Amino acid sequence: MYQAIWIDNDDQGYRAALTTLATTQLPDAPVSVKVLYSALNYKDALAISGRAPVIRHFPMVPGIDFVGEVTASADPRWKAGDQVIVTGYGVGESHPGGLAQRAAVSGDWLAPLPDALTPLMAIAVGTAGLTAMLCVMALERQGITPQSGEVLVTGASGGVGSFATLLLARAGYHVAAVSGRSENHAYLCDTLGASRVLPREMFSQPAKPLAREQWAAAIDTAGSHTLSNVLAGTVRNGVVAACGMAQGLDLPTSVAPFILRGVTLCGVDSVMCPMPLRLQAWQRLAGVLTPDLTTQIAEVIPLSQAICTADQLLNGKIRGRRVVDCQRVDE
Repeated sequence: MYQAIWIDNDDQGYRAALTTLATTQLPDAPVSVKVLYSALNYKDALAISGRAPVIRHFPMVPGIDFVGEVTASADPRWKAGDQVIVTGYGVGESHPGGLAQRAAVSGDWLAPLPDALTPLMAIAVGTAGLTAMLCVMALERQGITPQSGEVLVTGASGGVGSFATLLLARAGYHVAAVSGRSENHAYLCDTLGASRVLPREMFSQPAKPLAREQWAAAIDTAGSHTLSNVLAGTVRNGVVAACGMAQGLDLPTSVAPFILRGVTLCGVDSVMCPMPLRLQAWQRLAGVLTPDLTTQIAEVIPLSQAICTADQLLNGKIRGRRVVDCQRVDE
């Protein structure tokens, strides 16, 4: 038997609860894992609340990322005792995910835990940090360097935004962090390394086709009007990496930034990211991040608090990351 967050949607309605399951209810997959830590991502919060159709079929265990220890494997690449990381591949959406004490997955989805990262550090990074690093790498592939100019990060107080700000600052970039809460100024500048903080209201209204050129590049986690304003203010031949839709899936913009300034818009997908690129990103993360990361960005909660914390996350009351200790279930 094991504990899990269990989401169902039937004639009794949409509901999520902490539930006791039998190991016979695990999916038929070659690698069994004892889940040490999962994380509460924005997508997980949407799944738990039912505010967006994240779950592909029911019932489902949410949790789009987790770190754990292999307990049994029919895949020769993995053996009992291996410490592994899982992010994406439909885990927590179409395949039971990490907000549980046990999981069973394909060996193709596993990445080895880098030597420089503890399990807690790895999941504090999780999907958010991996996505942020993939965004940084996307900017680099387009020729962006610290000498190119300022880099804007939207949603900078959230999971992906926090890591993007931190990674860019540690790489020597000047970062303009966008946040909706003035009390986050010290966190963004003193903890994460942002050079300045811009109010979210600057980006939330409909954008003009073009605005004053300000930033050489940007990482956007919001979409919608925010991304439109980001594109409008990007300098000639600048680059924007888009990886989120916190404000919306729409993009009410024009072709002006692309044909008049040569701006490049790069989409970043961490869910089905090819494994070689994924492993490269994990190795770079392991080389940059330090043990104090956990206390700076992440707060650890028990599995039993995942549901109530999801509501706080969706209502903008969470700063940084929430790591779920899946083996700890407090009353």
